[in-house]
Amino acid sequence: MLLMLVEAIIRPEKVQEVRQALTNIGVKGATFTDVRGSGHQRGFTHSYRGAEYTVNLLHKVKVEVAVREHEARGVADAIIEAARTGEVGDGKVFLIPMGDAMRIRTGEEGTDAVE
Repeated sequence: MLLMLVEAIIRPEKVQEVRQALTNIGVKGATFTDVRGSGHQRGFTHSYRGAEYTVNLLHKVKVEVAVREHEARGVADAIIEAARTGEVGDGKVFLIPMGDAMRIRTGEEGTDAVE
């Protein structure tokens, strides 16, 4: 059975809502990482001591969840539902096929390692 990595870039203020949505659908493990990036939002102009400068790397959070292939779309949908504000900068979700996974503690592989 194929494994998928669901990777999402979301607004930092949506972390708790996304975490709760994943818990509600039975996701047992997820990784949340602070990241910086740019996209359609293109940053913003800020003034400091009379000088203007453009901040074009915005703070976001990357969410990573490894699941079975048939579960990936449901996980993506839960993230989208919880993270959506309807404004530019809501983020993106990527579904990435994974070759394999191994649990360090037990040596389990494949789907057993991500459950």
